[in-house]
Amino acid sequence: MKFFQRLGRSLMLPVAVLPVASIFSGLGYWIAGATGDPNNIIGAFLAAAGGALIDNIPLLFAIGVAIGMPKKADGVAALAGLTSWLTVTTLLQPETIMKFQGLSDVAQVDPAFSKVNNVFVALICGLIAAWSFDKFKDTELPDFLAFFSGKRSVAIISALLSLVAALVLMFVWPLVFGGLVAFGEWMLTLGPVGAGLYGFFNRLLIPLGLHHALNAVFWFDIAGVNDLNNFLAGTGTRGVTGQYMTGFFPVMMMGLPGAALAMYVTSKPSKKKATGGILIGAAFAAFLVGITEPLEFLFMFLAPGLYLIHAIFMGISMGVTAALPVRSGFGFSGGFIDLVLQWVNPLAMNPWAIFLMGAIWFVIYFLVFRFVILKWDLKTPGRGADEDETDDESDSQATGADKYVLTAHRFLEALGGKSNIDEVENCATRLRLSLNDVSLADEQALKAAGATGVMKPGGNLYQVIYGLNVQFVKDAMEGLMDGSIEPPARAEAESIADPAPVASSEGSAAAPAASPAATAVTDKPEFALVRMRQPLEGAIVPLEDVPDSTFAERLLGGGVAIDPSGNQVVAPAAGVVSQAFPTGHAVALTLDDGAEVLIHVGLDTVKMNGKGFTVRVKNGDRVVAGQPLVDFDRSAIEAAGYKAITPVVILGHADSRIEFV
Repeated sequence: MKFFQRLGRSLMLPVAVLPVASIFSGLGYWIAGATGDPNNIIGAFLAAAGGALIDNIPLLFAIGVAIGMPKKADGVAALAGLTSWLTVTTLLQPETIMKFQGLSDVAQVDPAFSKVNNVFVALICGLIAAWSFDKFKDTELPDFLAFFSGKRSVAIISALLSLVAALVLMFVWPLVFGGLVAFGEWMLTLGPVGAGLYGFFNRLLIPLGLHHALNAVFWFDIAGVNDLNNFLAGTGTRGVTGQYMTGFFPVMMMGLPGAALAMYVTSKPSKKKATGGILIGAAFAAFLVGITEPLEFLFMFLAPGLYLIHAIFMGISMGVTAALPVRSGFGFSGGFIDLVLQWVNPLAMNPWAIFLMGAIWFVIYFLVFRFVILKWDLKTPGRGADEDETDDESDSQATGADKYVLTAHRFLEALGGKSNIDEVENCATRLRLSLNDVSLADEQALKAAGATGVMKPGGNLYQVIYGLNVQFVKDAMEGLMDGSIEPPARAEAESIADPAPVASSEGSAAAPAASPAATAVTDKPEFALVRMRQPLEGAIVPLEDVPDSTFAERLLGGGVAIDPSGNQVVAPAAGVVSQAFPTGHAVALTLDDGAEVLIHVGLDTVKMNGKGFTVRVKNGDRVVAGQPLVDFDRSAIEAAGYKAITPVVILGHADSRIEFV
């Protein structure tokens, strides 16, 4: 199971390239149709660009699997995948086989060898490369061969293994090819029934992440169907090509949003706001781009009966559209964008009917889901026990600057710490993990940290459903685990006890004696008034007016914000640099009185990756009031589309106040 889950995730890498091919070919068809000239130079240019990717999908699969299957992605594995692919396909091309078999004409070669350029062979080559990388990347050779040690040996080993694979395939491939063609032809003889069965099993395999393998049989040239590539290239059979894709559109675009509406109207009144926010985003992703996992995982395990109904509906939709003269296709998934792009594809038939069918499915999903949820009191989102749901809506979403690092940190804690994680990978919407002890994972803590849901395939495997930005969370988790990323300030603040309050007379309005650089006055542990130098020039703005809920709602702590007029951040008081972010967008100090101050230059400026920022200090540096910390370019921030307003907060103290002196 672990192998197949990793393979499913690996297949998402090359599949992610298909939207580009879809856009190119779709625009090419649009231009050719709008001008009435099939040889329009712009349309032909774009169509050829799309074809360049479509024609080389197997090569992309070989490289994608080579990158995705190893425990840690590496460009060397990709090179090995390319090496294996070139070796195998060259040895098995008809011209080479003709020489090996002593034939006089290439037409005498088994036709199976003319179809070697396919995804099935690509998977073999990718797996060879991935295995070679994992096994030989750390190989040490004798001194006279030391140049070929380590990663340099991977491509060499892949080439040698590919020679063996090619020899085996010379005898096995004709048999495999014949069986696959027979299977594809059998499915084609079932017509709409075959398409319906495919749609049903496609959804049933989603929880296991194995649906990509099933898709490959019908969408690509493994069994001679090649539905997706033929449609995009416009080289299939009109009325036939597209039958294994069209039925996805009505359900993905409108059926599942109907299910989302049913879950919303049946949620508790007190939970509608939080539930609606989640469902709207998931439904929009399903409609626009056909990404359905964020929505499906909301009820897949909470109400498995509903998911079975959903799988049946998908099968019916696929069967009905295959029976009707309705055809369309996609480069990525059955969403609105792909439908529009392929509207004028020469193989498209009555694509307008998809909207009519989608409206019908919207009503069916809404009525059936609403009835079943209420009839059996299913605990869909917003209907669970109050104690099982987080009341802190904004906290559960983990939004704001460095949100992926913050989410990754909290995921690590909820998964039992980095020592409990053996492997972490991701596909389009979920983390795929291998845990040493699954019982240490805290599902409620994961959901509070921003997970849509979790999945336990069995054994030590564990999956966390997050959404389309899961890649960033996975990268942050790896950085936190290997030490290349510092823990986020918020998480660090939560793990540090509040500093001891300064002694004062209760009710006294006078400030107690303290350091002139930074003075804290508290009449209870959770309240603080901190006096300090203004860390950068500009107008003072109430923290509540900052257009970022993380700061405005004091999730990190209380304080103020500054609309900068200068271009330099200085230390507001004497202390130690606890975190100097390498991107320069923020710096955190621990002042001499114990207060932790975060100065965040701009909003979401972490995405600038350091452009426009110069960091003048590093972690652990001792600083004095007025010492430069960070230089920044406001014009660069605004040119990048971000706001320069700079929050200054006391971490961990939501009721704290700051007074500049």
